[in-house]
Amino acid sequence: MEPPAKYLYYPGCSLKATGVAYEESLLTTLRLLEIPVEELSDWNCCGATAYMSVSETSATLLALRNLALAHQTGTKDVLAPCSACYLTLRKSQELAAHYPETAKDVERFLEQAGLPRPDSVRVRHPLEMLYTDVGTQRLRELTVRRLQGVRMASYYGCQAVRPYGEVDDPHEPVRMDEVLRAVGVETVDYPLKTKCCGGSLTGTIHEVGLRLNYILLKEAQRKGAQAIVTICPLCQFNLDAYQKEIRKQTGEPIDMPVLYLTQVVGWALGGGFRELGLHRAISGRKLIEQWFTVKKEAETYV
Repeated sequence: MEPPAKYLYYPGCSLKATGVAYEESLLTTLRLLEIPVEELSDWNCCGATAYMSVSETSATLLALRNLALAHQTGTKDVLAPCSACYLTLRKSQELAAHYPETAKDVERFLEQAGLPRPDSVRVRHPLEMLYTDVGTQRLRELTVRRLQGVRMASYYGCQAVRPYGEVDDPHEPVRMDEVLRAVGVETVDYPLKTKCCGGSLTGTIHEVGLRLNYILLKEAQRKGAQAIVTICPLCQFNLDAYQKEIRKQTGEPIDMPVLYLTQVVGWALGGGFRELGLHRAISGRKLIEQWFTVKKEAETYV
């Protein structure tokens, strides 16, 4: 299948807030790859996964409004970088397609809103797009600099590969490792690639959330990784923001960079430190500066 001429970008709430480095690095990476992308106009919150458990119908309608807007533009491929957004948008499509009562509600809602059925829209994750539309061979050819002697652990989180398995194999995901190796990054065998980080538990049952994050960080460290690379903004935030508290509780010297895949790929393609959002890191800042700052362009954190 030929790659589309243009992609629509659905940022969701996270990439405009705590996950802004994900947006910065994604758009920079796409620019360096000369991939046309346009942000979806008038998008709304997808409702995230929590809203599905409160009102499945309302959550489905909320998510499908975005896809109907995408359909109106004539662009079929919508990139949803946030794992929760990706899953919610895909789940809303499946519910509308396979459940008659939900389909009736959707028809009524779209008619009242003056919106079309979004039948032609494909919800896609940037990892899957990089792997299938760009390809590892092309990434290898476009790489202009490589990280030497840095080992990273690929971490998907629990939402990107389940239940649909379109982003990667849900049982043995390998695409992120292959993309990283294509741009010159050594990866470790990390068995907790799809183990949950705790999600919003850090804000509700804090101790449980911290424990889940500690397990992921400790295992990455045990496997010889010097950094974790992820594709989920909530996972990135949890693993990055709470390391100081984890150090305090455990007494263990964990200070590990937690990076977005698009930051690492974008840097390998020639992206700048700040335009990739690398200055926004909380943990492992010295290592990030050491690895990614080009000597002739000394950069500082703000």
